[in-house]
Amino acid sequence: MNYMILIIVAVAVVVILLTRKGREKVIRPVQNKVVGICATALDQTVRKNANKEKALAFIQEKKEAGNEEIRQYLGVSRRSAVRYLDELEKEGRIEQVGDIGRGVVYRLK
Repeated sequence: MNYMILIIVAVAVVVILLTRKGREKVIRPVQNKVVGICATALDQTVRKNANKEKALAFIQEKKEAGNEEIRQYLGVSRRSAVRYLDELEKEGRIEQVGDIGRGVVYRLK
């Protein structure tokens, strides 16, 4: 009877250890992927904030600048330049002068 209990406990321990090892094989790649996604998002945020600060410095230096000038200065797409300028405007750091098109310029507030 005591041997039977000992065998059951030994089997239970082996099953637990095998299950834990199998779980680690599944969990670790997922954890690494999540860390990779987080690192990528962090990198994009840092890059975006750096570009926003560069755009702000460029506007400060030139007193006013258009989207195209800022886009060329930063080396980004038109959409990215618009996104940065929109965010700076929402933050209250710059103001848009003009409604639409090539006549729009941005100045410090």
